[in-house]
Order: sequence, then structure tokens, then C-alpha cells
Amino acid sequence: MTMVEEAVAIEDEIKSVMAPPHNFSVVEDGVYRSSFPKPSNFAFLQTLNLRAIICLCPEPYPEENLEFLQSHNIRLFQFGIEGKTDLSQSIVKNTITEALKVLIDVRNHPVLIHCNSGKHRTGCLVGCMRKLQNWCLDSVFEEYKKFAGAKSRNTDLKFIETFDISSMRQCLYSIIYQYQGFSSNKKPRLLFRSDDNNVQKPQLTKV
Repeated sequence: MTMVEEAVAIEDEIKSVMAPPHNFSVVEDGVYRSSFPKPSNFAFLQTLNLRAIICLCPEPYPEENLEFLQSHNIRLFQFGIEGKTDLSQSIVKNTITEALKVLIDVRNHPVLIHCNSGKHRTGCLVGCMRKLQNWCLDSVFEEYKKFAGAKSRNTDLKFIETFDISSMRQCLYSIIYQYQGFSSNKKPRLLFRSDDNNVQKPQLTKV
């Protein structure tokens, strides 16, 4: 084996060990999205220094994944939404709302959002977060379609469009955020400060 071939082999080995989950992407500083992580992705996830994972699948979490989370002190928030559920159902809207509360609470950052493929359920949750960030719908839909590709669902887009972010006001009023310091990419970093000692801390959630 030549030196070049050896270098390529080492690089391929590193990539295989540090492989991110499919559809992995950075949403915001400290917020990530992906498909369902596999054991082959654990080494990569470890580099993110996650505090929490938001899983949008209803199935029991795999034992291997639970052991990884426990060994790295990562909290699991599981919100069970079936893959082809009618998103117009009120129970789904309530579930997305509860997941969004966990997502915007910076005490849970860095956080990874995932479903099975990282497309539809994850795309809906991220889309609702974008509405909270005052993104225009065209940009929200463009981001959703980027990950959903040819499997983009009009029902998902309609759900995002009609999702009422005013339901989040109580959560935003009870948790006060402040800009302080800078993150690694020189952007202002969102830090948590609570003026209400009665604010309930997020717990492991399964819906």
C-alpha cells in the first residue's frame, strides 16, 4: 500500500467512526436535527456534547441508544407521533406544542431533534420553531422541502402554516431569555434566566 492509499484508508476509517446520522444538519447554534441515530453514529453524537434528545417516534427507544444517553448524561424527551398521523388532530398539535416548549428551553441545549428519517415530523417541529422566529412561510417551506425532498407532504405544510404560535406565549412569558456573551461562531448566545422560582423544570416526557 502506498502512502497516499494509506492516508485515504485512514481518512475513510475516521469518517466511518465519526459518521453523523442521515439527514443531520445544524438548525441553530446548539440545535441539531437528524434521522434516528444508530450505534454507528454515537461517536459523532458524542462530539456535540448534547444535553437532550427530542424523539418524535412512538416506539420504545432502543436499549443501545438508552445506554448511550445514560452514559453521557443526555436527557430523552420522547413525544410519540405516528409516522403518517393526521396532523390536523388536536392531540398532535398539543404534542408538537409540548415538544416545542422543550426545544426552545435553552437549559436543554445542545439538543438533537429526530424522528425516523428526519424529514416529516422533525420538519414540522422545526417549521413551527421557525414561525416563532418570525421566518416568512416561503423560507419555512423551503427548509422543510430541502429535507423532505420528493416525499414532501402538503398536509405537513398546511400544519405548519396553520400552527398557532400564540399558544406558546405563556411558555415564553414564564421563561425569560437574555443575550449574554458569544457562541463559538461569534453570534450572541441565548442563555436562560428565570425570574420565577415556580417554573417547572422539564421532565422526561412521553405522549
